[in-house]
Amino acid sequence: MLNTFSWSNPWTIALALNTILLAIAFISPKKLLTPIGNINGAILGILVWGTLGWRGYIVVIFYFLVGSGLTFVGMEQKEAEGIAEERSGMRGAGNVWSSALTATLCAIATLFFTSPIKELFILGYVASFCTKLSDTTASEVGKAYGKTTYLITTLKPVPRGTEGAVSLEGTLAGIAASIVLAIIAWGIGMISGLGIIWCAIAAFIATTIESLIGATLESRFAWLTNDIVNFINTLIGAIAAIFLALITSNI
Repeated sequence: MLNTFSWSNPWTIALALNTILLAIAFISPKKLLTPIGNINGAILGILVWGTLGWRGYIVVIFYFLVGSGLTFVGMEQKEAEGIAEERSGMRGAGNVWSSALTATLCAIATLFFTSPIKELFILGYVASFCTKLSDTTASEVGKAYGKTTYLITTLKPVPRGTEGAVSLEGTLAGIAASIVLAIIAWGIGMISGLGIIWCAIAAFIATTIESLIGATLESRFAWLTNDIVNFINTLIGAIAAIFLALITSNI
């Protein structure tokens, strides 16, 4: 009876797995998250595994590991230019939820709907992480390797790290990252083959809008913080992918 409870209930597995990973994160010499970030990351992990199981967990772990790893690419150069992430790349609670709140809401929504609506929310979940990974990749690769960065509203050259700036290197890397994550989600059975296309298109749309927001609005409104912009970015990505699936009647 105990074994049945322990291994058949996804919430039990989620709690046990993330408690272990949280303990490892606290004692690990290499910190990817702040202490409060680790706790919030564990909460996120519990919610994802409890709702979407190991498949959903693979998607978020891939995003987290790749996204965090990219932060450290060219770190010395970024720090010298003053464009590196705060806390030497460690993510806090705000970073966790600005990146994953949309996905978490989609995951929770799958508990209340059946097919085909459930599959739309799963698509939204994957698309939101494809969007955030695309955004992170484009930003970090652009800051490290972008030869020329352009302000998206004027296409005039601006210094690397400028809000709303884009580069060819970063843009291509971001597109590639979203496709890779979408392919992984397809490979584990979360989305259809067409879902790969919808996620990639949605990610490109959302990151482009995010750059426009950064170039035009972010500096004008104190409440429009980077975390808020990131949440808007992922929300647009999820909605765009769901919309594309709906108008083609193919999930």
